[in-house]
Amino acid sequence: MAFTATLTTEAGTATIKLSGELDALTAPQLLDKLDEAAAAAARTLILQAEELTYIASAGLRVLVFTRQKLGEDASIVITGAVDTVARTIRMAGLDRSIEMTVA
Repeated sequence: MAFTATLTTEAGTATIKLSGELDALTAPQLLDKLDEAAAAAARTLILQAEELTYIASAGLRVLVFTRQKLGEDASIVITGAVDTVARTIRMAGLDRSIEMTVA
């Protein structure tokens, strides 16, 4: 399945809907959307992951970079992550700095 990342912004909140497989080839697409969200001065970032089927280490690196770029006072939330994606995020320890709700 092809990866897509669709960004919408409203009143300090950026929402990115993710679908497909987030790996080394597709991580730059997400990074571009996250840069757009940061440029829009988003203080809350919601990553809708209901349709994200896989996340590789390159995707995890993008999440780490996002936390660093937005800062600790920004809120990052991953919603609807399927079990395999949520487990990968937890194993990397990112659930300590990123709020996550699972499907």
